[in-house]
Amino acid sequence: MKDKRLFLIDGSAIAYRAFFAFQRQPLINSRGENTSAVYGFLRSLLKIQDDESPDYLAAVFDTPEPTFRHKLFPEYKATREKMPDEMRDQLPRIREMLDVMNVPVIEMPGFEADDIMGTLAKQAAQKEIDVFLVTGDKDFMQLVDSRIKIYNPKKANEDPEILDQAGVKKKVGLPPERIIDYMGLTGDASDNVPGVAGVGPKTALELLKRFSNIQDILDNPDRIPSASVRSKIEQSRDNALLSRQLVTIDTNVTLNIDFDALAAKEPDAENAARLFKELEFTTLLERFHKSAAKEDVTYEIIDTEAKLTAFIDALRKQKSFTIDLETTDLDPMKARIVGLSFSWAHGEAWYLPLETVLDAGSGDLFEQKKSSGLPRESTLDRLKPILEDPLHKKCGQNIKYDMLVLANEGVRVSGIDFDTMVASYVINPSIRQHNLDALSLEYLDYRKIPTSELLGTGKNQINMVEVPIDKIAQYACEDADITQRLRVFFEPILAEYNLEELFNSVELPLIHVLLQMERNGVSLDLPFLKKMSAELEEELNRIMDQIFELAGEKFNINSTKQLSEILFTKLKLPVIRKTKTGISTDVNVLEELAKQHPLPAHLLEYRQLSKLKSTYVDALPKLVNPVTKRLHTSYNQTVAATGRLSSSDPNLQNIPIRTEIGRRIRKSFVPASKDYVFLDADYSQIELRIMAHISRDETLLQSFNDDEDVHRRTAALVFKTPPDEVSDDQRRRAKEVNFGIMYGMGAYGLSSRMGIPLSEAEEFITDYFAYYPKVRQYIDETIAQARDVGYVTTLLNRRRYLPEINSENRRIREFAERTAINTPIQGSAADLIKVAMIKIADRIEKENLDAKMIMQVHDELVFEVARKDLGSMRILVKEEMESAIELDVPIKVDMGIGENWYESH
Repeated sequence: MKDKRLFLIDGSAIAYRAFFAFQRQPLINSRGENTSAVYGFLRSLLKIQDDESPDYLAAVFDTPEPTFRHKLFPEYKATREKMPDEMRDQLPRIREMLDVMNVPVIEMPGFEADDIMGTLAKQAAQKEIDVFLVTGDKDFMQLVDSRIKIYNPKKANEDPEILDQAGVKKKVGLPPERIIDYMGLTGDASDNVPGVAGVGPKTALELLKRFSNIQDILDNPDRIPSASVRSKIEQSRDNALLSRQLVTIDTNVTLNIDFDALAAKEPDAENAARLFKELEFTTLLERFHKSAAKEDVTYEIIDTEAKLTAFIDALRKQKSFTIDLETTDLDPMKARIVGLSFSWAHGEAWYLPLETVLDAGSGDLFEQKKSSGLPRESTLDRLKPILEDPLHKKCGQNIKYDMLVLANEGVRVSGIDFDTMVASYVINPSIRQHNLDALSLEYLDYRKIPTSELLGTGKNQINMVEVPIDKIAQYACEDADITQRLRVFFEPILAEYNLEELFNSVELPLIHVLLQMERNGVSLDLPFLKKMSAELEEELNRIMDQIFELAGEKFNINSTKQLSEILFTKLKLPVIRKTKTGISTDVNVLEELAKQHPLPAHLLEYRQLSKLKSTYVDALPKLVNPVTKRLHTSYNQTVAATGRLSSSDPNLQNIPIRTEIGRRIRKSFVPASKDYVFLDADYSQIELRIMAHISRDETLLQSFNDDEDVHRRTAALVFKTPPDEVSDDQRRRAKEVNFGIMYGMGAYGLSSRMGIPLSEAEEFITDYFAYYPKVRQYIDETIAQARDVGYVTTLLNRRRYLPEINSENRRIREFAERTAINTPIQGSAADLIKVAMIKIADRIEKENLDAKMIMQVHDELVFEVARKDLGSMRILVKEEMESAIELDVPIKVDMGIGENWYESH
């Protein structure tokens, strides 16, 4: 019979690791709550439960009370950086998560988690229970024996590192029982354990191959071959013995724990679903959510000519219906249709499979990726008149995707009157997921068939053409049916919240505009990018040589461990920040260190160039469509909570414009031929103009109506200087304040951003509000209204809910207040450019101009225009952009023309 297994989770270590894993892109839910540590911890826990099926399971945590180590050495952990507030705020949530997952939590004041885990591990081993210590902390290697192993979780797609006795020996070069001597010599920077000054891992290993332990070394210093090492040992005798004591895990803690209480239990599914819904862990909700019993449905496969004829007759009689496609690819410009599903009544749907061959190679592989069904061309030809008829109204979930795929098949869908994804976004843009599975759970309490059930995951994932028709049919019909039900659910909500005008006049027409922009795409100068890539490679090699010269040796620049060794051991630069997993070398740390040594500055330059090269210069050519020879980005209508559009594959909005390399990247975006040029139109200071309109501040209104330089006017007022004597630096500082105020920036933020004392920033803001009192009034009234009704609105009544504005957590509350201030302004700017895009697209078509709208980035629109129509387009674009929404100040558009994107901006 297999021995039982106990998994002990080092709670603090796993929480810290999860938090820092998301540090560059933290998980922030719609309430402004950082959930990175909770989510990462939960994923590690689920992996253990799924892969290992432990018999016993517990999470062990440190407590704030001092331990025996602090009494031995008051400086123990004294240099460790204070726990980040964003991490501290998550600790109660981690406890909640463990509670609903039915995982016991163990902690004892005055004892570290290490000692409790060590004691429990030894006790379990005596009971012939195998123990896995879930941690990445190297201290635990001393406990490893025939029963006790270390289980070190890795990234989501990586297997954990499991260390047994042989694994420890291979990793360190010593068996587990000698680890405490090794750490006694080297010390532990993260815990401020001193060790022997000047003795690193390599020297410690050499010493312990010659001596049995630290005491043996101290008793026989004359046997140490190196005079310098001998001197270091003799000068650090006390530190060596103290350090050995500090790193030794106490395995004799008095515990009153019944092992039966640690027996693994099933999660509390109902409360887990509630908590994870609140935290917005949408991808995990399905695992715990118990849907209401599924009702009887009528789903039919249309797989014969007779059935198809009857179905088309029925479809033709419908005034409106829902459509959904199953395809071979997530990229609509590459996808081929596998089948179409339709629904127009609750619980009823039809699936039309098409003959589809995936162009995936030749021979056997080509034959395998083929689906049977109705004749492709003739079926689409019969459906085409209905799909292109504007009088037959269509609904879909992210219908832009389906329209793009059908357009590539020669079917131009019209008559779109509903999109459930867009409706969900308009109703509540703050929720993170608007996909069909999430909406089905959220609003219908219905758990859909997950896509993974059809296609599998990872290496075993198949293509939709390989799935049997009956299996696809159930899935596809369910998609159409649920989309139709959501439409019925959302329509009265849009009416009740007075969102119909925004939905019908802005967001729905915008679908057609974005579809055309995505189909248009943009040309790239591939030789230019190839040359640029080679030049950047040379530049990176040059910077790398400088780094190696300053370091005095070659090392792996991308290795945090090796970089730490160079910066803090070899160059003896000060440690700015420590984490549970080691010494930080992130951007903020390197920027601080760059003030003291040139190497960190070169590292920052290397990282920036390397990222831009890999993200854009090398990646963009790979994204060019092989058929159209153009780059087709996806415009996302339902991502940014402010109402702004975002783009992906590639993200055009992240190409920097203020750096030389960013400008060079923009030069690679070019017209298709010499007969065309780029026309770039950019709103000038649009958010400040909207602030003037909304706040009704007389000074701001006058500045814009008199066509003044508003930043110079602000500087003149605040610095009490005539406008024509305002310096460039004063104008720059006034500009920071003008925009910072709109984003709810306080004195501390302004001080940090401008590099000025806090008192000066406070004075600056006080003076600003003295001259712009209505802006202060707008801020106060907007926050008060948000506290009262729970949301704010834009000029076109777009809502953003802010329930967290009444939170007791100061950081979450202040995040909501900043959001309340900014959303009406940024959201109105988003509404403005959307309306302009719709009107411009309509006029280009009506006036039959040879021009394409090809890119939208923030407040900027880019067009590819035939030279013969350039004059007409300049007038058209300016007229529509400046009149899209009426404000009490003039709307101004800056325009440029060029042979590439950079020249035209």
